Amino acid sequence: MKKGGFTLPGEAGYEELTLRLARQWGADVIRDSDGTALSEELMKAGYDIYSTLCIIRDHNEWARKHPEHLQQTFLMSAPVMAGEGTCRIRLLSGYDEEQFRINAEPRAMRFWQVFDRTEDREEDRSLWRYEEGTGSVVIPDPLPFHEYTVNFLVYRIWEEISMYNHVTNDWESEHLMPVDPRSPEAQRYLYSWLDRWCREHPHTNVVRFTSMFYNFVWIWGADERNRNLFTDWGSYDFTVSPEALESFEEEYGYALTAEDFINRGRFHVTHMPPEKKQRDYMRFTNRFVVRFGRELVKLVHTHGKKAYVFYDDSWIGVEPYSDLFEEFGFDGLIKCVFSGFEARLCAGVKAAVHEIRLHPYLFPVGLGGKPTFSEGGDPEADAAQYWRSVRRALLREPVDRIGLGGYLHLLEAYPQFCSRIEELADEFRTIRALHAAGPVYTLPVTVAVVHAWGALRSWTLSGHFHETAAHDLIHINEALSGLPVRVKFISFEEVKQGGLKGVQVAVNAGRAGTAWSGGAAWDDPELVAAFHRWVWEGGTLIGVNEPSAREGHMDYFRLAPALGVDEDTGARVCHGKWRFDLCAVPGLIPEGASIAAKENRFLTDGMARVLLAEDGVPALSVHSFGKGRGIYLSEFRISNANTRLLLNLILFGAGIDPEAACVTDNPETECAYFPGSGKLVLINNSEAPQRSCATAAGRRISAELPPFGAVFADVPMEEAAGGRV
Repeated sequence: MKKGGFTLPGEAGYEELTLRLARQWGADVIRDSDGTALSEELMKAGYDIYSTLCIIRDHNEWARKHPEHLQQTFLMSAPVMAGEGTCRIRLLSGYDEEQFRINAEPRAMRFWQVFDRTEDREEDRSLWRYEEGTGSVVIPDPLPFHEYTVNFLVYRIWEEISMYNHVTNDWESEHLMPVDPRSPEAQRYLYSWLDRWCREHPHTNVVRFTSMFYNFVWIWGADERNRNLFTDWGSYDFTVSPEALESFEEEYGYALTAEDFINRGRFHVTHMPPEKKQRDYMRFTNRFVVRFGRELVKLVHTHGKKAYVFYDDSWIGVEPYSDLFEEFGFDGLIKCVFSGFEARLCAGVKAAVHEIRLHPYLFPVGLGGKPTFSEGGDPEADAAQYWRSVRRALLREPVDRIGLGGYLHLLEAYPQFCSRIEELADEFRTIRALHAAGPVYTLPVTVAVVHAWGALRSWTLSGHFHETAAHDLIHINEALSGLPVRVKFISFEEVKQGGLKGVQVAVNAGRAGTAWSGGAAWDDPELVAAFHRWVWEGGTLIGVNEPSAREGHMDYFRLAPALGVDEDTGARVCHGKWRFDLCAVPGLIPEGASIAAKENRFLTDGMARVLLAEDGVPALSVHSFGKGRGIYLSEFRISNANTRLLLNLILFGAGIDPEAACVTDNPETECAYFPGSGKLVLINNSEAPQRSCATAAGRRISAELPPFGAVFADVPMEEAAGGRV
């Protein structure tokens, strides 16, 4: 258990440190990272070599000769209020002009649009002109005191990950420009460049594609007070170009406009329900990325190397849960993880090898902006916290490898961090071996998370946990990632087609109007009826925050009849509200669990049992509906106690006696039973020592667990064979 399954970032000039840590951590692979290189000594040290490659950047010489092949995006100018007389709109005002250059070529300008936003009306092209010298659009005769904006195309002249590293890690190298592979000319160049690169890197065993071609959208501002104007990890805005839009029109038979992307300045964030045009364009882009990406993967294979894809950075169009993903032919998938749901995201993809890159990343400052390997940082504590979240997920579904990335030389001052990584690497290999000996025991419960994206956005919303921490569903995903239940993600369309068959518990969670709650999908009576039928016939619906919320109907929560709870948006301020007394269900709510009530929630028929409330407002309730039930939570935030509460609600909804389940008696701890190897794993998810007990194969096992610790207890095979969990 002391070697293998570990990828170490090496660094030229620090050979002794690299090889020492490779031995200490049991590494079998050495990789380079952005901003580092591997020396001949490291490449010949007997380890497999990963080489990091971002196919669309680091081609500045070619890009300067062919600037028309840079990647592009639509931007919207800052709104300008017209006064009396001419209105002048400087297009890049507020944007970081090191990131963008206006594309005013005729082919691009036919996609430009000027809008009177006060009337929500596009201006005729005869009513405005572009002034190239000032980078402004001029409207000679606007309506006074109307707001005007311009949708326009820009070239992206500084690739966003390069920008991030310059700002965060003080890189002083040349700004890298992103090449768009849409044109045959760019494709020929990139193909020949990769062919040459493979020949020049004979020691490389695995080409680690930093995804493929298009980065998630990341628009930088000029003002230090608002440098991050817009970010969305699932957005396709950085894939547009006149060539792409023209090809789309030819294939789909209708044209897209700039406003289809700009969407009144909101863009189409992943948190919004996707519309047909958006889905069509995503599919169109996905097919292109797979088509050209497959050629590059085949090229790598002809050189006797494997091709892995890093599912982050330029991942747009890769879509690992798309039905097209396997067509790439990748040999493995790598995902950087901060949390359990990200580990499950990686583990669930159809790929031969699954690898997760752990955090903290070996950078002076972390993605959240806090110091890591610098003054004020505590990387050992960070590693323990991250591993706590990831480990519980890996007990449910395995990955093949773990690793780190970044600058190894930073570790010279952090020996305790190195010891912590040694411990968790050994723990990982032990967990991996348990899965190899046989599957982990899972309760006979399937939980379906239902939202607009369905399986395409399995185990994610749009970003890492620290970027979406305020959303109920991402907290639910994180809790589910380590629970002993089967989890699937389905769309509203699938519900209508019988997608809840075989599901015991369904979750719909989120704010009204989001992709997660559903928005306009709930205008469909077929969906509402299908969901109600499923609950009536015995299913359990867990609704969180504003589930199934949609204005324009008698019930704001369209599934209020099943939930027994609804929300007053102002129309019922004069209506009476049902009074209630708190009910208790023994053992359901663990000590320390907390659900904050949201104002204006009320009982619909007075029949729901309210388990938690604040100031007369229900926060947690259970409502019988036919043979099934609706469970309502006004919010959900991850904690050890709340995670256990969610498990208890699932067991309650599925009719499973907690005493008969393989569950620890202490919510600060969890367990996983592996019948094939006769092992019960007990883990402590808290910073304090804990005592934990659980029953496996009829045997009660207790253990004292140190902070964040784990115990691998033997369950005698003769007992396991004849007992039950």
